[in-house]
Amino acid sequence: MKNVAITGVSGFLGQFLAEKLTSVYSILGVVRKKSNFPYVGCEIDESLTLRRCAWLEGIDVVIHCAARAHIMNESSKDPISDYRKVNTAGTLNLAHFAAISGVKRFIYISSIKVHGERNHGRNVIIEEEQLEPVDPYGISKLEAEIGLRKIAADTGMEVVIIRPPLIYGPGVKANFESMMKWLHKGLPIPLGLVKNKRSLVGIDNLCDFIQLCIEHPEAANEAFLISDQCDVSTSELLQKLKKSLSSKSVIMPVPVPLMNFGAKLIGKGQMAQRLFDDLYVSSEKATRLLGWKPPFSMQEQLDKTALHFIQHAGERT
Repeated sequence: MKNVAITGVSGFLGQFLAEKLTSVYSILGVVRKKSNFPYVGCEIDESLTLRRCAWLEGIDVVIHCAARAHIMNESSKDPISDYRKVNTAGTLNLAHFAAISGVKRFIYISSIKVHGERNHGRNVIIEEEQLEPVDPYGISKLEAEIGLRKIAADTGMEVVIIRPPLIYGPGVKANFESMMKWLHKGLPIPLGLVKNKRSLVGIDNLCDFIQLCIEHPEAANEAFLISDQCDVSTSELLQKLKKSLSSKSVIMPVPVPLMNFGAKLIGKGQMAQRLFDDLYVSSEKATRLLGWKPPFSMQEQLDKTALHFIQHAGERT
């Protein structure tokens, strides 16, 4: 049985991943706080030392989920520096010490944001194109990817890079949860005319792909874009969620330019961009190289997400 370390095991992805893998591998969680899984406490940042990484001894695979997450209302006076301390320097320190400790494979959970915020009128995004991050989070993630490739070349440790788009599933937070709250309350939503195209990935599909990357020899030293392979517009996503939640909300047909203008007036331009712009990817490489296809449909995963939301609705009041 392989020994697998998962950083950020108390987070949204890390927790689901540990639950999925615990029957197949010996899992060690790496967290700043407590976890329900066997864990060690370790702050992964620019100050990380080999001594603090003694837990790497005997580990076969590291799955690095921990990161300074993208923050909508950033308050840091120097955000790029703060992101780099964790997402770039912390990641590269960990990978360097993993290689020294004999770890065979390092799986890095990067982000769609290394490709920017939109398709810019181009065709579907693929792994080798449009590496144009526009915010500190995306920049720090791409810088980590570049450093990881060098570590792989210098040490022989295999590196796998995974760039998920928006991840959803039971317990999802942020804008996705906000959409479910509006629908659950039956409130009207003025997004019926948004005909964009966006990729998402359900957490069950993402965890399935990560598990495949632990073992598959062809995954070594490759980068992958992953999605549910069912791109949707914002209005289509709302209709699917409406069905999952048995909501009576009306998805109203308000012109997009009018909503864009209003969003900018109240300082919500970035949020509007995520609702209105295209950001869709191809995961054809994962299918071609690894034979992977999403085991769960988007509707199945939305239903599961909505059920969890309904069951825990009382906890949010």
